[in-house]
Amino acid sequence: MDIIFELKNVSYSYIKSIPALIDVSFNVYKGEKLIILGANGSGKSTLLKLMDSLIKPDSGDVLAFNKSILNMKSDEEYEFRRKVSYLFQDSDVQLFNTCVFDEVAFAPLQMGLNPEEVKSMVDKTLESFGLSKLQDRPPHRLSGGEKKKVALASIMVINPEVLLLDEPTNGLDPRSRKWLINMLSNLSNKGKTLVISTHDLDLARSLADRIVIMNESHTIETVGTPDKILDNVKLLESVNLI
Repeated sequence: MDIIFELKNVSYSYIKSIPALIDVSFNVYKGEKLIILGANGSGKSTLLKLMDSLIKPDSGDVLAFNKSILNMKSDEEYEFRRKVSYLFQDSDVQLFNTCVFDEVAFAPLQMGLNPEEVKSMVDKTLESFGLSKLQDRPPHRLSGGEKKKVALASIMVINPEVLLLDEPTNGLDPRSRKWLINMLSNLSNKGKTLVISTHDLDLARSLADRIVIMNESHTIETVGTPDKILDNVKLLESVNLI
């Protein structure tokens, strides 16, 4: 099975002597749905930021597609951004354009694609996400579920191979949550690799092929299949998930 990401003994601190992650190592395989499960503050979001090269580890290495992403050259970074997309936990952090259409068009335009081609890509993406009627609406006037749809559409427009999703169901109402889980399942069926950080046990049970459990000491507690982890009450209690 092809390895998409490989984390090797990664440690990171936002403030000196206060670790966010300690000696973390695991692989992500092509086409899998990997859930990073842990209580708030365990380091889940930090892990995704490291995997998206938004921050660099204090020690260790992060490989994507068999290459280190710590010191990428400009052409390597372009290719990486083409393949890997990141969904922030808070959609308001991610959305900054004046209307929904411009939000979804932003990434392909930054990649230098032809404006006519971009318009076609955006139109198709908006239609597939049920957002066509909202294309002229400012993002700040959308509901929480609509914002999440626009944020996801803005990264899916370039058809990435890998999605890094930070607490994707956070703040969603039941209908929007169900829509998102179905969308992620459909993307997985199309061969996308999903890495999802969450403390939502129901989401993990619905989607996970494999689970990485983070503990409150900022290390990996265990890695395993959903049936071995989600029914282990003693384990879930020890990492403050129930």
